[in-house]
Amino acid sequence: MSTHIATVAWERGAAAFVDNRYSRAHQWRFDGGAVVPASSSPHVVRVPLSDPANVDPEEAYVAALSSCHMLWFLDIARSAGYLVERYVDQAQGHMQRGADGKSWVALVELLPVVTFAGAKVPDDAALEQLHHKAHEECFLARSVKSEITIKGSWSHQAG
Repeated sequence: MSTHIATVAWERGAAAFVDNRYSRAHQWRFDGGAVVPASSSPHVVRVPLSDPANVDPEEAYVAALSSCHMLWFLDIARSAGYLVERYVDQAQGHMQRGADGKSWVALVELLPVVTFAGAKVPDDAALEQLHHKAHEECFLARSVKSEITIKGSWSHQAG
C-alpha cells in the first residue's frame, strides 16, 4: 500500500509564546510540492492570532472528505456510462460539543450538485446509488474511525 506525507511546520518568531499570544499560522507542505498556508480556525482562536485567509484543519477535513467522495463518484459514474460535465460540492462541517464537553466535527454534509451531459442521465434512484457506492469506496469516509498513533520526538535549542 502507499504512504502519504504531509509536513506541518510552524515557527514562534518574535512572540513570547508563554503568554498565549503567538500566531497559529503555519504551513502544510505536501510531497508533490504544494505548500498551503494554514492556521487555526478564527472560530477557535481569535484574529489576529489566527489567519482567516489560511486553511484551517476543520475546513481541510471537510474538503478532504468531499474530494475523496467526488473522485470515487466520478469514477463510478464513468464506469456506469454516465458523462459528468460538472461536479460542485459546497460541503459543510458542523461542530458540536460532545458529552465530555469537548468540540468535535459531529456532522459533515456533502452537498454535491452534479451536471450530466449526453443521452444517458441517471434518475434519482440511480444518482442515490452512485453516491452510496462512492461513500462506500471513499478511503477517508472509511478512515474516520482509524487509529491515530503519535510517535513524537523533541530537541532543545539553547538560548
